[in-house]
Amino acid sequence: MKLLVAAMASELAAFPEELEGFDRLVTGEGKMQAVYALTRALGAREYSEVVVVGTAGGIDAELEATVHEIGSALQHDVFDLDGVAGQHVSLPARVSTGREGVLIATGDSFVGDAGITAVIRPSGAGLVDMETYAYIWVAQQFGVPIRAFRAISDRAEDGALVDFREAIARCSVQLREVIRREYGV
Repeated sequence: MKLLVAAMASELAAFPEELEGFDRLVTGEGKMQAVYALTRALGAREYSEVVVVGTAGGIDAELEATVHEIGSALQHDVFDLDGVAGQHVSLPARVSTGREGVLIATGDSFVGDAGITAVIRPSGAGLVDMETYAYIWVAQQFGVPIRAFRAISDRAEDGALVDFREAIARCSVQLREVIRREYGV
């Protein structure tokens, strides 16, 4: 059995309630809720794979507004003891799904400001979100393979929240098509 994970129920709106071979988990938004919910789920049952679907802000203008598989994640909102951004005091700077894909920058705030994206962009991240780093880290702690797919909902700059709210249904349909194609369900 695989575990289909999303932060918000609206990201799963285009998915059937029951998906053969998958349990479903909605964690809530942000790193802390993601860690808590996924840890509880993986501690309660053994899964062969975690499959994350959800939305992300696109900060690389070259990326099409479609679904992208995540290869690795960093935290854009943490600093080490020397004040180095993206370096955590005790967690790895980056976590990887073990697959080819886009680098995503995870933080606990919705990014909707051109000034913030300008600070994050030099990290090499193409996308921003609020949970992917946490999902990958937890799956690694349990030794469970993970794949993460993020649909670009907005461009993470001024007006992004309005774009996001309007785009979430479109993103859910795009994510459903990717899961159908990748898993045959």
